[in-house]
Amino acid sequence: MGIADQFKDKAQDLADQGQKRMKDGKNQGQGQRQGQRPGQGQDRRQDASDRARQASEQGRDRAQGAADDVRERFDR
Repeated sequence: MGIADQFKDKAQDLADQGQKRMKDGKNQGQGQRQGQRPGQGQDRRQDASDRARQASEQGRDRAQGAADDVRERFDR
Protein backbone atom coordinates (compact mmCIF):
# COMPACT_ATOMS: atom_id res chain seq x y z
CA MET A 1 0.00 0.00 0.00
CA GLY A 2 1.43 3.35 -1.01
CA ILE A 3 1.44 6.52 1.00
CA ALA A 4 -1.26 8.07 -1.18
CA ASP A 5 -3.50 5.06 -0.47
CA GLN A 6 -2.98 5.52 3.25
CA PHE A 7 -4.08 9.15 3.03
CA LYS A 8 -7.09 8.18 0.95
CA ASP A 9 -8.05 5.61 3.59
CA LYS A 10 -7.60 8.23 6.32
CA ALA A 11 -9.85 10.66 4.45
CA GLN A 12 -12.54 8.00 4.21
CA ASP A 13 -12.18 7.18 7.92
CA LEU A 14 -12.59 10.85 8.84
CA ALA A 15 -15.64 11.19 6.60
CA ASP A 16 -17.18 8.10 8.22
CA GLN A 17 -16.49 9.51 11.70
CA GLY A 18 -18.18 12.78 10.72
CA GLN A 19 -21.25 10.95 9.47
CA LYS A 20 -21.39 8.87 12.66
CA ARG A 21 -21.17 12.02 14.77
CA MET A 22 -23.96 13.62 12.78
CA LYS A 23 -26.17 10.58 13.40
CA ASP A 24 -25.23 10.54 17.10
CA GLY A 25 -26.06 14.23 17.36
CA LYS A 26 -29.44 13.71 15.76
CA ASN A 27 -30.24 10.79 18.07
CA GLN A 28 -29.26 12.76 21.18
CA GLY A 29 -31.37 15.73 20.22
CA GLN A 30 -34.53 13.74 19.57
CA GLY A 31 -35.29 13.10 23.23
CA GLN A 32 -36.68 16.45 24.28
CA ARG A 33 -36.40 17.24 27.97
CA GLN A 34 -39.13 18.65 30.15
CA GLY A 35 -39.03 22.40 30.56
CA GLN A 36 -37.47 23.12 27.20
CA ARG A 37 -39.05 25.36 24.67
CA PRO A 38 -40.61 23.41 21.79
CA GLY A 39 -37.93 24.44 19.26
CA GLN A 40 -34.97 24.18 21.64
CA GLY A 41 -34.32 20.48 21.00
CA GLN A 42 -34.40 21.08 17.28
CA ASP A 43 -31.91 23.95 17.63
CA ARG A 44 -29.51 21.68 19.48
CA ARG A 45 -29.85 18.96 16.84
CA GLN A 46 -29.11 21.50 14.13
CA ASP A 47 -26.07 22.82 16.02
CA ALA A 48 -24.73 19.30 16.53
CA SER A 49 -25.35 18.47 12.90
CA ASP A 50 -23.57 21.64 11.77
CA ARG A 51 -20.57 20.92 14.01
CA ALA A 52 -20.34 17.34 12.78
CA ARG A 53 -20.58 18.44 9.15
CA GLN A 54 -17.89 21.06 9.71
CA ALA A 55 -15.61 18.53 11.43
CA SER A 56 -16.12 16.11 8.57
CA GLU A 57 -15.29 18.77 5.99
CA GLN A 58 -12.20 19.87 7.90
CA GLY A 59 -10.96 16.29 8.18
CA ARG A 60 -11.57 15.69 4.51
CA ASP A 61 -9.75 18.92 3.60
CA ARG A 62 -6.76 18.01 5.78
CA ALA A 63 -6.56 14.53 4.33
CA GLN A 64 -6.88 15.86 0.78
CA GLY A 65 -4.14 18.43 1.46
CA ALA A 66 -1.85 15.75 2.85
CA ALA A 67 -2.51 13.51 -0.16
CA ASP A 68 -1.78 16.42 -2.51
CA ASP A 69 1.50 17.09 -0.67
CA VAL A 70 2.52 13.47 -1.05
CA ARG A 71 1.69 13.45 -4.76
CA GLU A 72 3.66 16.68 -5.24
CA ARG A 73 6.72 15.20 -3.53
CA PHE A 74 6.62 12.09 -5.69
CA ASP A 75 6.11 14.09 -8.90
CA ARG A 76 9.38 16.00 -8.41
